[in-house]
Amino acid sequence: MALPKKKTSRSKRGMRRSHDAVAIPNPIYCECGELTRSHRICSACGTYKGVKRIAVQEPDAGK
Repeated sequence: MALPKKKTSRSKRGMRRSHDAVAIPNPIYCECGELTRSHRICSACGTYKGVKRIAVQEPDAGK
């Protein structure tokens, strides 16, 4: 089994791992004012790019 000749430095290890970080999602504001993820249908109003895509039921406040 092959073994490394020299210890990998912290700098080289960090450079190799630089692309392993979890990306932070880019939130946008829908036309209704809700904070949503980009390229997704708004869960509050059901629109995508200004077009109504799904019917969203309003939550019952009394129940």
